[in-house]
Amino acid sequence: MLKRGEKVKVLIVDDSASVRQTLRTILESDPEIEVVGVASDPFMAASKLAKVVPDVITLDVEMPRMDGITFLRKLMNQRPIPVVMCSSLVESGSQTLQQALEAGAVDIILKPNVGVAEHLTDDKIHICEAVKGAARARLGARRAATVSHQPEKKLSADVMLPPPSSHAMAKTTETVVCIGASTGGTESLREVLQALPADPPGIVIVQHMPEKFTTSFAARLNSLCEMEVKEAEDGDAVLRGRVLIAPGNRHTVLQRSGARYHVLVKDGPLVSRHRPSVDVLFRSAAASAGSNAIGVIMTGMGDDGGHGMQEMKQAGAFTIAQDEATSIVFGMPKEAIARGCVDRVMPLQAIAAGILHAAARRS
Repeated sequence: MLKRGEKVKVLIVDDSASVRQTLRTILESDPEIEVVGVASDPFMAASKLAKVVPDVITLDVEMPRMDGITFLRKLMNQRPIPVVMCSSLVESGSQTLQQALEAGAVDIILKPNVGVAEHLTDDKIHICEAVKGAARARLGARRAATVSHQPEKKLSADVMLPPPSSHAMAKTTETVVCIGASTGGTESLREVLQALPADPPGIVIVQHMPEKFTTSFAARLNSLCEMEVKEAEDGDAVLRGRVLIAPGNRHTVLQRSGARYHVLVKDGPLVSRHRPSVDVLFRSAAASAGSNAIGVIMTGMGDDGGHGMQEMKQAGAFTIAQDEATSIVFGMPKEAIARGCVDRVMPLQAIAAGILHAAARRS
């Protein structure tokens, strides 16, 4: 368990020397992170692990002698350590990526096929946050959540949307569900959505995930769930039996026209250090749906979504937070609970039923 003030110790595993150096430079620029070793393949990583136990491993997918997925499975079976996958596999490798998430990876770093060093450097904030979030992930015995120091300036949803008015949206028969999640959310969302029937109220989800990976993530959920799941596109209608996943690197905003809802997919600055931001989605739900909305905040590091959920509650929405025991990282739910804006705190396995019960009461 990390103690307050301790640096996050990281082992970098990647077959590219330039990627190893770039990641080392990025991570060591954060005063809360210490790189304790690098390895070019899983066998070298195993020898490093015999000498030092890191808090987090960044792990490439495609490597010589043993691929990253096989190593990840062995690691989780023998010596669980939080892992952030570093992958260039997107469309063609989406199945491999999902196998990594199922095997226990807690976050993903996108490594493009060209311009790798430049992209990683541009994505510095996300990389450092992903590593620090992974260090607080609960594996097996579930590690205690800690408060992360955030030295960079953090923008609020004010940069994307004006605050909602004090007048709550009039009640209609149309209910919309907005869900926010981050570290550990991919598998947690799968569990919630698989427990829902084919015709739940329309759902819009922000899961912190790199650009392009959300396409394969939505496609995988669509193949596993009874309802339609797709990556949100600008103008998509929010319909009963449909789930929209906010695309990586774009904010997703809920809007209302009459008794119907649709989404806008927009560029913009990082909000609460994320794009897409849960705060942006939740604020738009407060303004456009009011008491017709159900807000759900799930596992994730940091406080994205806390302020937005408070605005949803003030506008009359019903709000749910995942409990500490089932959260991989209890940062985002903890923040919302601390603000006093959560109606129900629920374990992961009860959230789907909680959504349906709340929707039935509001219809």
